[in-house]
Order: sequence, then C-alpha cells, then structure tokens
Amino acid sequence: MRPRERFATIGPCEQRSRGYICSTMNVVETPPVPLRGAPIWPLSVAAYRALGEMGLIPENTELLYGFVYTKMSKSPLHSTLVRRLRRLLIQSLPPGYFVDSEQPITCEDSEPEPDIAVIRGGEDDFWNQHPRTAEFVIEVCVSRGDFDRFKLRAYAAAGVKECWLVFGPDKQIEVYRQPKDGQFTEHALHGPGGTLVSATFPEFTLPLDAFFVK
Repeated sequence: MRPRERFATIGPCEQRSRGYICSTMNVVETPPVPLRGAPIWPLSVAAYRALGEMGLIPENTELLYGFVYTKMSKSPLHSTLVRRLRRLLIQSLPPGYFVDSEQPITCEDSEPEPDIAVIRGGEDDFWNQHPRTAEFVIEVCVSRGDFDRFKLRAYAAAGVKECWLVFGPDKQIEVYRQPKDGQFTEHALHGPGGTLVSATFPEFTLPLDAFFVK
C-alpha cells in the first residue's frame, strides 16, 4: 500500500504565456512507527490467515516475526533465475521430495514464502496444512538481499537444513547450513565461478559460470 499523499500550494499562481502556473509540492506523510518502549501486539499465524481471508491484509505479503511485510516486486532476472533453479532441482532430486515455489512454510511466528523450497514427502501430504519446515530453501536476490537475510532466523528456527541466497547481478551465492538455536552456524560465500554442491542433496551440483550465463 502506498503512503497517503497530500498536496500543498507553496506559492501564488503566476500568469504565463501558456496559462497559469502554480507552485506545488507533494508532501508524503511518513507512516507511523511504533513508539519506543511501548508494548506491541504481534500477529499470530492464525490471526494473519484469518485477516487475510477477510480481505483485511493485502495480497503479496509475508508474516515475519509477528509483523506483516510487503513482498518485493520481481524483476525479469529474478524470475529467470527462479525458473532455472526449479528446473535443475526437479531433475536432480531423489524420490520422496518435491519442489515448491513461493508457497508458505508455517513457522512459530512467521509464514515466509521462499522462492524455492524442497519439501520432504508428497504434494498430497499437505492438503490441510502448510509444511512446517523444508529440507532446502533458495531465495533469489537482485539487490542487497537485506529482506531475504532477515528471513534466515525464521528458516533456522524451523529447522531448514540448508539455505542459499542467490545474488544474480554479482553471480554469487551465500550458503547457510547447520541450524541451531534459531541461527545458522555455518556460512560461506561462493562465486563468481566455481561449482557449488548442495550438502543436503549432493545430486544437485551447480556450475556457477554456466548457471549465470544469459
């Protein structure tokens, strides 16, 4: 949702050859921020879903740590990399797993929707509830990646074994593994160049130069 705008005239209208010109400026009202020290009531996952079903929460949002965040828009590069990764993963996975894309994972106080998630089991196992964890999560980043790094604590707390942050413009991948006490204890940066092998699914091998070629 865009911030409300109000318009104020900061000078009188002047007559010009083409008519009247008025000096105006847009004053964007800053959204209110929580008062420091004041108690805050975060949303539960159940409340988030209920409000969404009633149309009181916009689409294209994610619940993270009890607060609702608008998801970032997707560039063509982002969509292309997600499609490539999904195709390569499906070709590499052993039986007993499936690939999900932009679907919720229900955590204690969050419900992130990763670009790609590898889930143990079959699709019909989740007819009545979302997965509560994933074996492997991939987020594609086309900017600094702050929002996707913000999700790491939720993924670690949910027991996700491995998480990749794929930085398209830099042709690099950040790898996070070994979740413990709500944090990933192992972190590595790969690329540009080289080959990256998933520790969770060794069949999934990604030659970085070839993957990032247009």
